[in-house]
Amino acid sequence: MNSSFQESVGNLSSYSDHVADLGTDAEEREKTYYFVSKEGRLLYHIDEALRRMRNGTYGRCLECGEEISLDRLEAVPHARLCIKCKQREGEETRWAVSF
Repeated sequence: MNSSFQESVGNLSSYSDHVADLGTDAEEREKTYYFVSKEGRLLYHIDEALRRMRNGTYGRCLECGEEISLDRLEAVPHARLCIKCKQREGEETRWAVSF
């Protein structure tokens, strides 16, 4: 049997960290960061909705002050904007990104 110790344990590289492993690790870290930041933003919005419930402003658009429709609140319980203001915000974001 002529195999080296590295081959016997499945490590075919003489490097302690193979380049492909480093790339995989970096990709996994990026995915973890994405999921953690996405969940963090969701928790922030939920906390803000709870704060608005406590101070009596839940269900009112933070932009125009109108009531947010029940359909929208059922779909997005932490909604802070009515559908018209949310659409306007999306249009402004798209405009800003295009320049």
